[in-house]
Amino acid sequence: MQQYILGLDAGNTVIKAIIFDTAGRELALAARDGRSCMPKPGHVERDLGELWRDAVEVIRQCLDQSGIDAGDIAVIGCAGHGNGLYALDRGGDPLLGIQSLDTRGVGIVSEWAATGVGDRTYVHCLQRPWAAQTPTLLAWLKRHDPALFARIGTVFLCKDFVVNRLTGSRSTDTSDMSGCGLLQMPGRRYEPELLAAYGLDDCMELLPGVLEASAIAGHITPDIAAATGLRAGTPVVAGLFDVVASAIGSGVTSTGAASIIAGTWSINQVITQEPIRDPSIFMLSTFDPLRYLAIESSATSAANLEWIVREFFEHAPPAGASPFEICSELVASVDPAGDMPIYHPFLFGSQQNGKARAGFYGIAGWHTRAHMLRALFEGVVFEHRRHVETLGRAGAIVSQAVLSGGGSRSAVWPQIFADVLGVPVTVARSRETGALGAAIAAGTGVGLFADFSAGAAAMTAPDRCYQPNSAIAPAYEQRYRLYGEINQAMAPLWDRMASERTSH
Repeated sequence: MQQYILGLDAGNTVIKAIIFDTAGRELALAARDGRSCMPKPGHVERDLGELWRDAVEVIRQCLDQSGIDAGDIAVIGCAGHGNGLYALDRGGDPLLGIQSLDTRGVGIVSEWAATGVGDRTYVHCLQRPWAAQTPTLLAWLKRHDPALFARIGTVFLCKDFVVNRLTGSRSTDTSDMSGCGLLQMPGRRYEPELLAAYGLDDCMELLPGVLEASAIAGHITPDIAAATGLRAGTPVVAGLFDVVASAIGSGVTSTGAASIIAGTWSINQVITQEPIRDPSIFMLSTFDPLRYLAIESSATSAANLEWIVREFFEHAPPAGASPFEICSELVASVDPAGDMPIYHPFLFGSQQNGKARAGFYGIAGWHTRAHMLRALFEGVVFEHRRHVETLGRAGAIVSQAVLSGGGSRSAVWPQIFADVLGVPVTVARSRETGALGAAIAAGTGVGLFADFSAGAAAMTAPDRCYQPNSAIAPAYEQRYRLYGEINQAMAPLWDRMASERTSH
């Protein structure tokens, strides 16, 4: 009997369901785009009821499209965006969903930086606080919304909420909880001293049990089977932080291998045998039961293109044409060695400065929208390069990389990555690397694969490879230096702008 795996991928807005066979072929795919709510400046939230309704719908659609018997699905795995804060109330009902684009915690992070909180958290979790980090948001709620804080019964992450709805399990996994700075590393456990450093010493009871990603968290309940068409009793594994899932789903599983994800977030990560102990590294996550991921990331990647398409291009293309493809064609029409503006991709702040904002610099009257788009594409890659250089200074050298995420689908962006980074860049066969990585973890959990590496060998393959063009390197070097210098010059002005916004 053929066995299949259902992979779910819950991002900041879109949730996808994909059924794979054990060779990685997609039988069916369904996706739904949810809505973000911004009730106040810097607050980015979602309706958990909508998220769950969308999850049920995509699972049902995927099963209907595939034409297979639900009993042939051996196991289910889920990936989801990391950090943010997803909460159930004390009765186990959905309470609050804060996305990882939220910046309400900027003030607390600044305060903590001045009082040395980051030094105290780093010795335990090898991570410093930042605005959309889960414990930062929990501390913000405790201080600024105590009535809501008092209602919280469980705090976990996006994919944990989906697993909870499917199975009733109150659980999480090591990759998500380490990625949000709530686990002692390398021990992979909760620790009272770490929670106390965040001022959350009374929150241990709010945290769910921690499993390895491939461990079975629970099984599909009868009522969920009736709602989705799944078979009651189908096992569901704990699942993965989506950046880890995307690495696995793009075939990156060996120690020292690098994965770059150009999605809503700029993700730049390298697998290591031991956790890197360098405070300059933004985030540490587990990779599998024995290894780790050193992660440099920020909300500065393809979200910039999504924004410009939504605001300026969505209704412009001819019927049937993709606005994203039109943008790529415009970018390809510009000589990369010519005179170009500089773009900062800081729509949601930068990793170094939550008050930073996006901007174009050096625009002249002869620049066209094609130049502006190319500057945006380049600015996104410049920030990826800054992250990659930080990994390099910490000892995690990137000599080649696998690119995934929405940016990898562009006809021109992967070549810009290769040229700006100066390394060969491979694009994986599957476009849905998050769901595929979740499926590989699920297959590992029920014994279809010996481990993640064996699963990736069976289910993934490279598609295209891009070599860096040395002829264009000097032009990129010059613009990259300007990009960094303008960043530094703008810092005090961004501070003033933020102060003026809050004073009104």
